[in-house]
Amino acid sequence: MQQYEWDFGAVLAYWPMLLHGLWGTVAISALAILFGIVGGGLVAAMRMSRHVALRTIGTAYIEFYRNTPGIVHFFWVYYALPVITNVKLGPLEAAVVALATQSSAFYAEVLRGGIQSIVRGQWEGATALGMSRADALRRIIVPQAARRMVAPFVERSFEIVKTSSLASTLAYGELLYQGMQIASITYRPLETYSLLALIYFALLYVLSSLAKILEDRLQEA
Repeated sequence: MQQYEWDFGAVLAYWPMLLHGLWGTVAISALAILFGIVGGGLVAAMRMSRHVALRTIGTAYIEFYRNTPGIVHFFWVYYALPVITNVKLGPLEAAVVALATQSSAFYAEVLRGGIQSIVRGQWEGATALGMSRADALRRIIVPQAARRMVAPFVERSFEIVKTSSLASTLAYGELLYQGMQIASITYRPLETYSLLALIYFALLYVLSSLAKILEDRLQEA
């Protein structure tokens, strides 16, 4: 059996494509995280609402996205949405919408769990001081809950970065798509996908280190 000869040089020669793909991955992930957190806040508020209708809508939203695969959301936004609404999104916009709407369901549960983990006495104390529910959330509850939400927030954000690779199915030039192009050009799939794995690892390792610093500072505050 002939031993395989590795040649990363052939793949690294296309480093501009890899850099472009890395930027595409970061762009999709950053936008999806931003909009996902905003949407998650709204869904969490509905989920914890005193109104049955809002709670039902919030719960249905979360359960739908928790129990359907991400690639279906990508295809639906990119291919089905234009048919239904006559609004056609580009690959980047479709990927961000699909990721953000899915992630908002998970962020909502992180927010809800963090807020509800604070003992009821904190709410009662804030009420006794004359604070409204909104003021109590902003000044008392959320600062305490934030410490408990860092880890699940980071975990979900990492999932977004990895799931952004599904944008390759829409022919958007993120990291995996660029890697696929390089593999087809160089006929070096082993080197290409090994390098992609290292790039993803390095990116997430850096983000994980930054998140750990943030978590430590919140714990000390």
